[in-house]
Amino acid sequence: MDIRLRLASNLEELRKAKGWSQEEFAYEADIHRTYVSDLERGTRNPSIMVVEKLATCLGVKAGSLLD
Repeated sequence: MDIRLRLASNLEELRKAKGWSQEEFAYEADIHRTYVSDLERGTRNPSIMVVEKLATCLGVKAGSLLD
């Protein structure tokens, strides 16, 4: 599976497990909502800094978002 699609799937699963909408997740991670949407659709390539920011917000290690 393409790494962007793994990230997309993991982000959506973890976000939903927290009960957050994309808008709430974006707010918590201090990222624009449309960027979160693009990431969850696998259409954007985030920087490693953004991956770290997302992981911190979700309470997981950055590497686990890519597994």
